[in-house]
Amino acid sequence: MQMGDRLRRFFRSDAGAGAMLVSPTALYALLLLAVPLAAIVIISFWTQTGIRDFDTTFTLANYKEALSEPLYRQLMLRSLMVSGLVTLITVVLAFPVAYFVSFAVQPSRKSLWIFIITIPFWTSYLIRVFLWKVILGFNGVLNSGLQAIGIIDEPLTFILYNVNAVIITLAHAYAPFAILPIFVALEKIDRSLLEASRDLGESRVMTFLRVTLPLAMPGVVAAILIVFIPTIGDYVTPRLVGGPGGLMIANMIQTQFLRLNNAPLGATLAVLAMLIVAVIAVILMLLARRAAGGGRRR
Repeated sequence: MQMGDRLRRFFRSDAGAGAMLVSPTALYALLLLAVPLAAIVIISFWTQTGIRDFDTTFTLANYKEALSEPLYRQLMLRSLMVSGLVTLITVVLAFPVAYFVSFAVQPSRKSLWIFIITIPFWTSYLIRVFLWKVILGFNGVLNSGLQAIGIIDEPLTFILYNVNAVIITLAHAYAPFAILPIFVALEKIDRSLLEASRDLGESRVMTFLRVTLPLAMPGVVAAILIVFIPTIGDYVTPRLVGGPGGLMIANMIQTQFLRLNNAPLGATLAVLAMLIVAVIAVILMLLARRAAGGGRRR
């Protein structure tokens, strides 16, 4: 009876009502996120014995192979390099756009600019990748245009079916994802802080470095994570525009699952990629928190 009374009092309280409200969402997330993730981790310790048969004996052989095989290390390093460059290029180019919309555009027209920024979402991601193939191709728009104005005599061959094409395509595809969180962070900045900095004798550049940038760091970190995490797991873009020299770790994971019939090794590569991304994400958040704290102390 006491346990029943406690449960009734709990569900009648604000905490109980809140728990009831979030329970369906939590259960949904548990079934669609946590359970598949746990399954991937468990499978990574198994051994494939047939098309659909597994030896469920616990083994670390997959992790030893994944960490010792030079090909997997090369693909992982290439994936980190590509994702890092894409993130750097995207965030560096996105910040001025977000800054312009936040500080230079009239409030009544900001929604129009946000609308324009989100226009790429109207088309399929796959269509945008194919459009970049048309632009960067041997006889594509870029090569034809450069030849027409006399800048080059023969088509450029280093802009398609390699890492460069992957970086260009991903940077364009994820640009809106970087602009929007930075814009939101800039919009939250109290403009009176900037005026106070100027009144105290700081220049526009120092005001930006000491006030605006530290306060915008949460948006910058969000943009970095939003771009970095999905790009390291992208396999469509490297497959379509990367060629053999532009393939990433996600392509190897797909190959292990669908072509080589080695789901445990594919799961192992996926787990290692997730762990690396998680470590990098934690480091970035700690650095951003320290930078924001340093900006507030100044």
